[in-house]
Amino acid sequence: MQIVRTYSAGVFAVSAIEDVVYTVTGKHGRLRNARRLWYWDGAASLSELAERGTSKPKTCKFPAPVDGVEVEQIIETLPVSAAAEASINAVPVWSA
Repeated sequence: MQIVRTYSAGVFAVSAIEDVVYTVTGKHGRLRNARRLWYWDGAASLSELAERGTSKPKTCKFPAPVDGVEVEQIIETLPVSAAAEASINAVPVWSA
């Protein structure tokens, strides 16, 4: 699992980034098994979320994952530790 931050589409926890293309405006790609990390709590930053996970899974807002999404302007990718992946996967699906 990786955490992917984009310029304007938000942050995702993904199983893979495919079809990466580098253009004048940045790195673009297709995110597989992508779960948007709309709001996280219990981690001070994305770096901490990727390394330690969340200590407050019940207050995070992570919608259900989608099979794939194409995004533009990928500006950061972080590898996710096994403990953090388990923590992110334990967050209940959020919907409004």
